Order: sequence, then C-alpha cells, then structure tokens
Amino acid sequence: MILSQVNSYVDVFDKNSKLRWENWLGYLPNGSVSIYNNYDDRIDYVCKVGCHSGFYNPRKGPFCHYPYYSKVIKDRSFEVLVNEDDFEILEWKKGSSGSVPEYSVRSCSSDEIYVDKCFYLPWEGDEYWYKVSYEVLTTNMGVSRELISDVKYNIEQAKILKKPPKVLKRSTINNANCDPVSKTTTLSKTTLETNSWGLSVSLMIGVRATFETGIPFLAEGKLDITLEIMFQYSKGKSVTEESTHSVSFTINVPPNHRCTVKMMSYSYDTKIPFTARLKRTYRNGKTKSTTISGTYHGVHTADVYVEVERCEPLPNGIITTIRIKI
Repeated sequence: MILSQVNSYVDVFDKNSKLRWENWLGYLPNGSVSIYNNYDDRIDYVCKVGCHSGFYNPRKGPFCHYPYYSKVIKDRSFEVLVNEDDFEILEWKKGSSGSVPEYSVRSCSSDEIYVDKCFYLPWEGDEYWYKVSYEVLTTNMGVSRELISDVKYNIEQAKILKKPPKVLKRSTINNANCDPVSKTTTLSKTTLETNSWGLSVSLMIGVRATFETGIPFLAEGKLDITLEIMFQYSKGKSVTEESTHSVSFTINVPPNHRCTVKMMSYSYDTKIPFTARLKRTYRNGKTKSTTISGTYHGVHTADVYVEVERCEPLPNGIITTIRIKI
C-alpha cells in the first residue's frame, strides 16, 4: 500500500523496538500480530513479502498471501509482524483516498508503504481495491510517562578495568628539631564518581522518563549495589556522585628533614550488563510493560593508600610545620 507521507512508526522508534518483522521459520513467533477476518470468521496474522503486506492463516498452508496488481500471490518465504510482550498499543485507523493516519506501521522503512486492511484485499485468488474507505495499522503514541525499574545487574558478567594509580593529595612534614619526630595525620579527598546506563531500546521522544535503580560500587575489591535512587533519565545523561576518601598514617621524620606523603588511589572503569522493566503509561490510562536490557558504565575511585617519598634534608632555620597541598 503506497500512500501519502506522514510521521510513521519507523520515524519514531529505532531498530531495537519491540515491534518488528521476523522471518517465518515454520511456526508463529510469540507476539505475532493477529487480525480477525470477519469475512471468513477466522484469525489471520500480518505478514509481508518484501514490501508487500498480506496475511498468513494456518488453514491455508505455510504461505503469506498478498495482493499484487490484480492477482493474489502466495509465498513460502515471508516475515511475520511481531509485537513482543504486546508492548505497543496497535490500532486500526481509517484512511481514505490514499491518505494514512500518523504513526502508521510501514512494511518497508525505505518506502511509503504501510500495513493496511481492506485497501487491496486478496480474496479467492483475486484482488479487490477499496478506493474510498480502508484501515491502516498504527501505533498509539499518546504516552505520558515512562518508568524504568526492577534493575538486576549481572555482576558475574561485569568487566572491570583497573587504571594506573594516581595522586589524590600530598602532605609535607618538616622536622627542624635535633631529634626524630613521629607525626600522625589524616588525609581526605572528595572525588566525583560518574555513572551512566545505556538501554537496548529507545525511549519516547519528549516524554518524561524516570529511572529507579541502585548504583554499583567497589568495596574491598568486590562489587556491591547501593540503595535505590530515583532520577530523571535521558539518553547520554550521567549521574555524578561525590565520594570522600580518607586515610590515616603515622610517619617518623628524621631530625632536620622533610618528608612528603602522597595519598594514592586507583580508578576503575566498570561495565555491567543488566535487565530491567520498562513501564509505559498512556494518556488514556492504559499501561504496558516489557523487559529491556542495557549496560551500566561507571568510573570509580577505590583502593586508597599512602606512599612515602624519600625524606630530604632541611635548609637551616626551618621550623617544624605540616603543610598539606590540595
């Protein structure tokens, strides 16, 4: 069915949508889109051959029947329209004289060809053309909000890259006395931890999306998850948190010497696959949910320790001080 150009299904969703075409493998995939055929009191399923949409019915053999000019063609090699988890709200909407409603489902992404009902109707080997009135398959885009929750991280599949150590802070201790001095002090440093979540599906454009999840973190070399937080999600957005690290140490400074202590740490680049539930609420009050997957990416600071540099003699006349450089 080639009609006038409108905003279509493929203009809104990407290839990872829950609505897709699947190759016929000898059986109906889960979530196959069906339609009641009241002309013959039966259930048909939406199929296509190339860009030509038609119907499959088990009683008529393993074929997709589709109209082509004035004849009905049947083909063993075809695709079936699948709506995984019944996630998309599909509606048949009226069109006439070559027009189609917005968000109609295309049978080909490259052409203005759509899935219709009773425009070109294959029937008993012939093709009937309904020029005035017909229906086109559309997706309901009236979404008011989306919620991502019930996030489950696959810790066993986590990939952690340990980066070279870096200096967080320095402390210099001077001892101008004639006797050794023992000094105890604590160094603290606040770092920024970045967290982001990439999803396997695209969310609705212009719709508020809320993400509810715990955040992975490293503790004593092991991954753990914080209590859940809630934030507004958008593609490419990172959640940044402050983390304060402290380390206490005691150092013996020889007489007339200065010693520098470095607060060191490692950075960890962490990627963890996860699954979650995506709940979509429509303006008409209906809700739809499905399982999605994604990858968490975080950069964290951990394994804080102290490193003492070689102590150096002091110039004459310097009094005992402690200097901390940030």
